[in-house]
Amino acid sequence: MNRLGNVHILMYSHDTFGLGHLRRCRAIAHSLVENFKGVSVLIITGSQFAGAFNFSARVDFVKIPSVIKLYNGQYTSIDQHIDLTDTMQMRQSIIQHTAESFQPDIMIVDKEPLGLRGEMLPTLRYLREQGCRLVLGLRDVMDSPEKLQADWAQSDVMAQIDQLYDDIWVYGPEGFWDPLTGLDVPDEVARKMNYLGFLRRARTGSPPGIRRPEGKYLLATSGGGGDGAPLTSQVLSAYGRGRAELMRLLLILGPMMPSGLRADFFEQADGLDKVDAIEFDNSIENLIDGAAGVISMCGYNTFCEVLSFNKPALIVPRTSPREEQLIRAQRAKELGLVDMMLPEEANDPDALAERLVSLPGRPLPNEMGAADMLDGLESISDWVGNWAANRPAGNLYAIAGAG
Repeated sequence: MNRLGNVHILMYSHDTFGLGHLRRCRAIAHSLVENFKGVSVLIITGSQFAGAFNFSARVDFVKIPSVIKLYNGQYTSIDQHIDLTDTMQMRQSIIQHTAESFQPDIMIVDKEPLGLRGEMLPTLRYLREQGCRLVLGLRDVMDSPEKLQADWAQSDVMAQIDQLYDDIWVYGPEGFWDPLTGLDVPDEVARKMNYLGFLRRARTGSPPGIRRPEGKYLLATSGGGGDGAPLTSQVLSAYGRGRAELMRLLLILGPMMPSGLRADFFEQADGLDKVDAIEFDNSIENLIDGAAGVISMCGYNTFCEVLSFNKPALIVPRTSPREEQLIRAQRAKELGLVDMMLPEEANDPDALAERLVSLPGRPLPNEMGAADMLDGLESISDWVGNWAANRPAGNLYAIAGAG
């Protein structure tokens, strides 16, 4: 472990839907404190489930009021009695006061270059005036070019990125996908982009919260579960066909699945001999590590876990309102890293059951080159170490982008 002196790293995770942004920030934060003494990381998060996760020493979080992104793309306050405008003002104020108090050397903002509805802009400008290093982190895949361009054009995001950010990190390997593909990217922005690799995941040191099924099992997960009902229903229908060759299943519903649906799925699972269902486990890495195969949508974190633990996977991606999962899944299938079914194909329970029977025998991701794609956390540590060796006067901030 190297010592960098006293380095403060502030991260921003807007968190309006799912668990992906917080989990990505948490993985980066834990890697940094494990690699460097003297580093402290504070995560600003809007996730209502932040307290459900364990955080390493020297990693902590500040909770800002939660805003929910509805499936139609609109936003609403989690508390129906508080106006969305008031909620956004509270979030912006907390973010800025946190930055002023913490005085970070690095700030990392996940996914949204300007923050949710531009809430990061005052803080970004303040930090830039303080001489901080501003880093934007982007997922391997953002969305279709048409949808991303439409979103970013409203606030002239590309020009703001050029003016505000010193570096752009892409959390994927070069050659897998360009997150800005199809957009008119200025040369100045292109020069700031650095492809880091996917973020490798490892078993957690936390005691397992859930007992694994005895013997071999498949694991089905839809991440946070807020949009996981279709996949959950499809997998239960496939197991309802009673195929003797099907391996036992551990089904994770997700803490964001609506309670009524969750109750219905628990009841369905109870009626199937080979299915165990749970709501949530904050050490899902351990469950994936023990699985003989994974059935999932294609969110960034689950995809990284499939590659990290070298698991055969059947992917049924979400295709709307965002196309991020579909693009990632199609590219991964093209490279032989996963098997994939479109949602309409998975609606056929017999066809899905057949794919699940054959899933454990698929080629493993490492056989298709996955092991060479997982350098993201190491690349981030190298970047921080190089920055420290040439540390300028003043503070450093890093911002992690679209998630």
